[in-house]
Amino acid sequence: LLNACRGSVCSKIFTGYGTCTSTRVAVVLSGCGVYDGSEIHEAVSVLSHLTRNDAVPVVFAPDVKQMHVINHLKGEVDSTHSRMVLPESARIARGNIQSICELIKNISCFDAVIFPGGFGVAKNLSDYAIKGADCNVIPEVVKVIQEFHNAKKPQGFLCISPILAARVLCTVKITLGKNSCDKWPHRGAIEDAKKMGATVELRNWDEVSFDEENLIFSSPAYMYDGQYHEIDDGIGHMVKYMLVMLRKGKLKPKEKCAPRDCKH
Repeated sequence: LLNACRGSVCSKIFTGYGTCTSTRVAVVLSGCGVYDGSEIHEAVSVLSHLTRNDAVPVVFAPDVKQMHVINHLKGEVDSTHSRMVLPESARIARGNIQSICELIKNISCFDAVIFPGGFGVAKNLSDYAIKGADCNVIPEVVKVIQEFHNAKKPQGFLCISPILAARVLCTVKITLGKNSCDKWPHRGAIEDAKKMGATVELRNWDEVSFDEENLIFSSPAYMYDGQYHEIDDGIGHMVKYMLVMLRKGKLKPKEKCAPRDCKH
């Protein structure tokens, strides 16, 4: 098992989230539904593969208002409703969720963090959907990414969420899939990430990019217009790779990470 028993603060706050020696992974959601929140299949796949590999997922989301609500049947903005990210994310977590503020206060309780994709990443965790490469990431997410980075703990990013790592940490190595053919409809994000200072590796849906210096794992997921099982398999590869490397003690930065000077 990975660690000795964590301190009393963690055990009191996260009672019921596995034993004191469990591999505990924070999962940060951005709502519920691909067009205005977390991509549901990605989020569920992350949770499933974590528990399948004997890790304990703990789900968080920011308590902020969504950018807007999308009618997923019609693909249109529903201007008659507004929704909050935290209670919407609770739909996926079956109500077992906490504010991202609790994660920020308890980084030491966790071994890793994973961000599933979905347009909520670009609309609720950042304003990438509006500003592109000049986007801002919300302060809570900036804090989480920076604190895990400073603590030299692994972070996983799926689908469009590697944009967050690129914006916050700048000179990271990530993947956003490939930049060819119609099966990669969101390939324009690759150039945006490069403008942010990231090195972008072209990876297929079933492949993983690993930045050894910054301990960043990423995989394309629904950047690829694939079948349900393909996306699930790709996510499973990333989750298992992260956990195997973590448990074998191989996740040590290749060299000391340089300070970042990025606008978030």
